[in-house]
Amino acid sequence: MRPLEWSDLPIFLAIAREGTLGAAARRLGQTQPTMGRRLRALEAAVGATLFQRTSDGFVLTDEGQVLLGPALRMEEEAVAMQRQLAGSVGGLEGLLRVSCSDWFGVTVLSPILAEFAGLHPGVVVELLTDPRLYSLPRREADLVLRITPFQEPEVIARKLVTIPYGLYGKPGLWQPVAGDGRGCRLVLMDTAFGGMPDVGWATRLLPNATVVSRSNNREVQARLCALGAGLAVLPRPLGDSTPGIERLDLGEAPPSRDTWMGYHRDLRRLPRLRALADLIIERLANRSDTVRRVRLVGHSQDLSENPHN
Repeated sequence: MRPLEWSDLPIFLAIAREGTLGAAARRLGQTQPTMGRRLRALEAAVGATLFQRTSDGFVLTDEGQVLLGPALRMEEEAVAMQRQLAGSVGGLEGLLRVSCSDWFGVTVLSPILAEFAGLHPGVVVELLTDPRLYSLPRREADLVLRITPFQEPEVIARKLVTIPYGLYGKPGLWQPVAGDGRGCRLVLMDTAFGGMPDVGWATRLLPNATVVSRSNNREVQARLCALGAGLAVLPRPLGDSTPGIERLDLGEAPPSRDTWMGYHRDLRRLPRLRALADLIIERLANRSDTVRRVRLVGHSQDLSENPHN
């Protein structure tokens, strides 16, 4: 048995979480051959095969299950140390990783980040817009904006804004009638998100419309709508800013969605995080035309100690 390299443990955990070398490599920003080489080195160090290679991916062996618990605890302690150090030192410079949905990042957050870059050029904001829910406890992201509330007790969260939605179509192309929809086509969320409130609303108010396309990307839905593929239910900040489509009135607005902002409590005093969070709150509060601000409510600690936040 060769000495154990602690840096190989993140490789082990990534493969355990993702199930394949390729997905684990993308998660860590490594190459697939590097992941395979590091895994073989770890298995040689512990003297056991940690994964069973199957046609469906990598499955933990009994020995891998034994290693999993200690590796997770070591990761938790290491990340906690990093968070505490990051939250106790530093000024308005350094890296911030922010996660949000694709359309929200492009339409709502990008102008705020551009302004923030001018105010604090020493801070590099890395915006992550893929569908994965990034972990705040593992510090995969520093600040997360999403439509589902945070359940982790160590996360400080606020309900930030309520986003209104609308039904959109290419001008003059569709004449939808509530309760019918015959002759109309719909662009909806993909089947994995079939339980989204806007999907149920559209199929209930337009039961005779034909579904012609699905996508989990709101910007794709907006583009298809502008090209005349069909009607789409879109967040109003996105729909109102997309050329070539107009909002249609069926007498009942689609359900709105809340957007939550959260970060780990260990980072509550990090100056660059507080500066960005304050700017996001301030700028979204002024978008009363398309984003209705709701009363900010949080857990035992707030994004800012200023009462006006």
